[in-house]
Amino acid sequence: MDLDHDACYRAICTRDARFDGRLFTGVKTTGIYCRPICPARTPKSQNVVFFPTAAAAQGAGFRPCLRCRPETSPDLAAWRGTSNTVSRALALIESGALDADDVEGLADRLGVGQRQLRRLFQQHLGASPVAVAQTRRVLLAKQLIHETRLPMAEVALASGFGSIRRFNETFQALYHRPPGELRRATTAEVSAQGGEALSIRLPYRPPYDWEAMVGFLSLRAIPGVEVVSSDRYARTIAIGPDRGLLVVRPLAGDRLGVEIRFGRLSALPTIIARVRRVFDLAADPLAIGIHLSQDPHLAPLVAARPGLRVPGAWDGFELAIRAILGQQITVTAATVLAGKIAAAHGEPLPGDLAGRVEGLSHTFPTPAALAGADLAAMGLMPRVRAGSLSSLAAAVLADPNILGGRGSLDEAVARLKALPGIGEWTAQYIAMRGLREPDAFPHGDIGLMRALAGPDGARPNPAQLLARAEAWRPWRAYAALHLWASDTPARSEKKKPHDRHAAPQAA
Repeated sequence: MDLDHDACYRAICTRDARFDGRLFTGVKTTGIYCRPICPARTPKSQNVVFFPTAAAAQGAGFRPCLRCRPETSPDLAAWRGTSNTVSRALALIESGALDADDVEGLADRLGVGQRQLRRLFQQHLGASPVAVAQTRRVLLAKQLIHETRLPMAEVALASGFGSIRRFNETFQALYHRPPGELRRATTAEVSAQGGEALSIRLPYRPPYDWEAMVGFLSLRAIPGVEVVSSDRYARTIAIGPDRGLLVVRPLAGDRLGVEIRFGRLSALPTIIARVRRVFDLAADPLAIGIHLSQDPHLAPLVAARPGLRVPGAWDGFELAIRAILGQQITVTAATVLAGKIAAAHGEPLPGDLAGRVEGLSHTFPTPAALAGADLAAMGLMPRVRAGSLSSLAAAVLADPNILGGRGSLDEAVARLKALPGIGEWTAQYIAMRGLREPDAFPHGDIGLMRALAGPDGARPNPAQLLARAEAWRPWRAYAALHLWASDTPARSEKKKPHDRHAAPQAA
């Protein structure tokens, strides 16, 4: 990625917040790299070099600044360049793809060669996939040191280090001091194993339409699994055999506060990645808004809600089940039905978590639980749909990665459509929210066609809508959210026909 030196230098001289997360400044005389908003005295132009990512700066031998704390800058790496492959790879790395596999395995999941993946990373991020993963690990550890009172051994475990020795060696090499000396607070350490919630703050690039986000999630909150209010999103979580809770709230300073209760600390990077995915924290709303505003119909919608994000999903299987349930019925009815299935086949919270958050009682059923259940016997849905849910659960049980991000958007949609009960609309919806594909677009959606109706009430047909949406690439999912947001709730709640012509905001 090309960074014009003079333009970047002007940005750091004025401490322009618009460039925070877009570039990092390496200071040759000190060996430190900073954010553009760093309060330290601006170095001379000849003494600085600019990098597109923190990983690129660290790979060049610079260490993070202790004043501006690069680990707290918005993570916009996925939005740089034009490579969808890099964006998908970053999402997989954030979810821990390189913790249990190597770069070759990551490349296989993306459908590209290892050498091509390395080349794309160098071109768009200025660093290798391994360097990106290592930098994320270090910056998360540093954030935990500053924002929590966890003992250093637990910080190492929670940030993904394989050993305390490696954790100490890395910090000594980067900061020339042991990690414990980076913690300014003198209060006593508090272990996460004692039942206390772990709190962390996640930054984003403003603006952020929190009201729209919780409004969307509230309408679809599964009873017993999720509780949503104007100032809080809470849910039960399950990773492997472990169960827990999390609560997300908006904070001042362009951050979300996350409280996590989960016994296995090593799962923390995965939990953070999923929270970022649900709340779309990697988005760059300014870049998206500028692009979409070129369409005269979208321009006033973007101006009215400049911080609109695409709500993600905590779990791909949960979203797929919810999407199938939402076919042919209202969003509210599908939500009630999902809650009844969760109560019948989900796992109750363990005693130390039960009652911590009012309204949360069960985790969402696992594929194993639904694959072996007789859903038709519940009498809640047609037998055909119950069979689709059971077959989908069996397919996910046989291949846990079947709903994961692999290949291109078209490949992902084709793979999803091969699953029981999933047609074109549902596949695009899952790709949009579950796979975090910013260009996913359910062009057969009635709400989208209705939102683009002309003065005479004439609506575009699916083919016409798809053709018009070509100009919105690569952010058609955000265009869909703006069009859905412009649709009236009363019309959006009308009964929906089958997946092939699904109505807006189903599932």
